[in-house]
Amino acid sequence: MPDTNPLKKTLQKIKFASEVTRLTFLPIKSSPDERLGELFRAVQLARIHADGMTFVNLVPSKSLRHIVREYEQQCDQPDFDLTAFVQGHFEEYVQATGENEAITEHDDPEDHITALWDKLTKRAREPKGSLIPLPNPYVVPGGRFQEQFYWDSYFIMLGLEASGRTDLTDGIMSNFEHMFRKFGFIPTGNRTYYTSRSQPPYFLQMVRLLAHRKGHHRYLLPRLPYLLQEYAFWTKDTKAFLAMSRKRYKRVVGMPDASTLHRYYDAKDTPRPESYREDVETAEGSENPAVMYRNLRAAAESGWDFSSRWFADAKDIKTIRTIEIVPIDLNCLLYELELALSEAHRKLLQLPLALYYRKKAVRRRATINKYLWDAKNGFYFDYHWPTQQPTGVWSLAGMYALYCGVATPEQADLVAKNIEEKFLRAGGVTTTLNETGEQWDAPNGWAPLQWVTIVGLRRYGHHDLAERIKVRWLAANQALFQNEHKFVEKYDVNDPTSLGGGGEYTLQDGFGWTNGVFMALRKDFDRTIADKIKLV
Repeated sequence: MPDTNPLKKTLQKIKFASEVTRLTFLPIKSSPDERLGELFRAVQLARIHADGMTFVNLVPSKSLRHIVREYEQQCDQPDFDLTAFVQGHFEEYVQATGENEAITEHDDPEDHITALWDKLTKRAREPKGSLIPLPNPYVVPGGRFQEQFYWDSYFIMLGLEASGRTDLTDGIMSNFEHMFRKFGFIPTGNRTYYTSRSQPPYFLQMVRLLAHRKGHHRYLLPRLPYLLQEYAFWTKDTKAFLAMSRKRYKRVVGMPDASTLHRYYDAKDTPRPESYREDVETAEGSENPAVMYRNLRAAAESGWDFSSRWFADAKDIKTIRTIEIVPIDLNCLLYELELALSEAHRKLLQLPLALYYRKKAVRRRATINKYLWDAKNGFYFDYHWPTQQPTGVWSLAGMYALYCGVATPEQADLVAKNIEEKFLRAGGVTTTLNETGEQWDAPNGWAPLQWVTIVGLRRYGHHDLAERIKVRWLAANQALFQNEHKFVEKYDVNDPTSLGGGGEYTLQDGFGWTNGVFMALRKDFDRTIADKIKLV
């Protein structure tokens, strides 16, 4: 039973507040590539570990300064063994195989997931290697991903709420609020090498999810400062941008009619530490490797790493051009955030600010529909700024216009028709129509995009199509579970009994957002949430 002693509860709150304060002011160390220098480069390019993420997540056995000094003293010796050196100076923090996490004694998929939540729950009390500590336990995706990731967590939280694990959803939200206080935004994950970029802004969706349980006034308004920080992260350079003659600046893009939309970006233009070798190889022969690295990093911020969405040539990652693209998903999420900020200020009787954000939302919606809507094809596409044309890449990112309420009913009808005719497969909906070998392309289906598609269709009354996608996706999840007793990161929706593939790393078991969306759909959260989508 919960402790009801008032004095003890007060002391616990004081202790927790003290710990949060300590973590807030705890310095964040540099990324492993910056701290290890030539040693880092040598290890990653030598491919000592099959997965580049392995090394950046290891914990040093002594200070990195001493390790680097020893490496410099020993590396030129004839008998120097780099693998042995790494093994002698670094150790595993977590045995992240994913395979062990997925094994349970339950045959029912819901029981399996319920038991798996605790196995996927981690606690980081102190900085260990690249891991940044957080105040509360959190649920990780699984496999190679042993951090609290930003947009993954929303879909995980859906499942936690459906499973009754409100203790974990409340803790995860508290961790994100801590990140806002510490960084001013939510990084991709709690690793030092993720602090230069974010992920799709889902904090509002998280607030709404918990507000359904706790009540809007009691839960939404106290989190208004964090929503404002979220908005500022994506738009804070707009004024500086408008004062310049440039057409793109950081995350801001000037459209032909002098309006502004936003893009994915990254503060750094170096290879991603967790995929160092892959990025170096991709940039080989490039006229400007720094731009290539920025494009790769920006795609990682989008969560779609990688997809033909970002390529000039659908089958060639070397043509990646993420920072030249105005993405439909990001701008739809920001539209909904602007509406929420307007409504929150209205509830606080701050009417000038409410009108300010309302005008921002109205302008953004009009701009999206002017440039990212293709009336001829009846679908929303990303926009390539240099050519001032839609990219023409059919992807489920277009469904965000329905998910966030940007589309008119007539536009939504056309989008739904295209989803049914072009994207619907035996196991759900395919991510794009291009088979490229990249993981965010056909024939792969991903749980978050199934959710966005289903809820977006329900929001506009296309319940029959939404239900068909839901049934097929759940069946695909269950078919693989029956065959292999696990849930995985992505699925081949052309063949529901097959595993998804492609990308830079092997298919991961676990798997956080698949578990979350499966549980939420099983409990009909898609209907509940679609019915409750209102301006909060």
